[in-house]
Amino acid sequence: MATNGLRLLPWTTPDGLPCYLSPADTNSRLSRRADEIEALQLSMAAELLGHARMLLDERKVDIREIRFLAERLCEALRDVLRVAESRGARLRAADDENGYAEPNVSMVSDSASDSDREPS
Repeated sequence: MATNGLRLLPWTTPDGLPCYLSPADTNSRLSRRADEIEALQLSMAAELLGHARMLLDERKVDIREIRFLAERLCEALRDVLRVAESRGARLRAADDENGYAEPNVSMVSDSASDSDREPS
């Protein structure tokens, strides 16, 4: 999504629309607050992942617990993807400002066919 250099913030409007910040001052109060919220979201997602592993390892788990966990995991994934999108866009913008070009990467395929390979 092209944002013309705007920073995607880690929250949305009450209607669920994305919020953006002009990158004029990357050390502004709002920018620092966005950094803090991103860090909190990543930390909470990591903690939730640990909780999910423990819950899924239990033999007797109520379906409501699994449903609640799935809803929280979806929320955490949404937040983490938003952070990744925001940070990726800022990295690309920084590369553009510094004159760095993305490397031209081509995929190399293995010339051996599946039938030539030994089973793993």
